[in-house]
Amino acid sequence: MTRKISRTLMATLAACLMAFSSVGHAQAVDETPSALAMTGDALFVRPALLATTIIGSAVYLVSLPFSALGGNAGEAGEVLVVGPAKATFVRCLGCTRTGKKPETVEQSDN
Repeated sequence: MTRKISRTLMATLAACLMAFSSVGHAQAVDETPSALAMTGDALFVRPALLATTIIGSAVYLVSLPFSALGGNAGEAGEVLVVGPAKATFVRCLGCTRTGKKPETVEQSDN
């Protein structure tokens, strides 16, 4: 029983990671976080958000039959899985808003 739950959670986590591999759709963030903000984010916030994503995935799986009957399975998935996963994986280190920092492209005069 425990092995089956573990496999289900790992499959859900893998699916979430693959779903968020395309970060090109993220909105640009114009923040310049400090070194202290980046360190705090890396050491404390990201592990907590990862745990929230994993726990939210488990809660979503358990509540899926009930939310499907209620007609809000998509909304439950958005709140319990997608929101925490975006905050974990699609956010620059130390930033407070979810999104991707724009890459700087320099043009050379030829």
